[in-house]
Amino acid sequence: MGEEDKFPQNLQQGATVVITHRVKEGQQAGYNEWLNEIGPLCRASLGHLDWHIVRPLPDLSETYTIIVRFDTAEHLQEWMNSEVRRRLIEKVRPLLAGDDDFLVRSGLDFWFTPSGAKAKVPVRWKQFLVTWSAIFPLASCVPLAVMPLLRRIGVPPLPYLDTLFISGIIVFLMVYVVMPRYTRLVQRWLFA
Repeated sequence: MGEEDKFPQNLQQGATVVITHRVKEGQQAGYNEWLNEIGPLCRASLGHLDWHIVRPLPDLSETYTIIVRFDTAEHLQEWMNSEVRRRLIEKVRPLLAGDDDFLVRSGLDFWFTPSGAKAKVPVRWKQFLVTWSAIFPLASCVPLAVMPLLRRIGVPPLPYLDTLFISGIIVFLMVYVVMPRYTRLVQRWLFA
């Protein structure tokens, strides 16, 4: 599949790219320096909305996941195909155990489309209901579990810091635990 084939042509409102990098053992410090170099350049790109990094958990994974949102598919494609990004990907390749893998989707569609499938995307109102019904219990319960833990390990009670940890855990749970299982559970209704 060519680089052009990775970009859906029918995206009207917003686009998200999920990039996964497996970093070679012992190269994490260099990779983190690279993230500090590419991050500001990506965030300065035309149409950039959001940038999140899900770092690997020690002894559980070796994969970094970077989720980047742009206002249009065109702006996302401009960044992904830019000379700046190409140069930086070439710079980081010696640190990677795999390739520069990425998947482009509109909005939250990547939660609702099976990987590699040519399935249709559910209507937006069903995506909204499923996402809301998954986030509500997490947003209600995760703070109850995380806040005491943060205080116990000595993290000061700062609202922005609490929100950083809580939202990171919620996004991690949504992407890796809840949505893959939940969408399979409600698949018949979603695609009806």
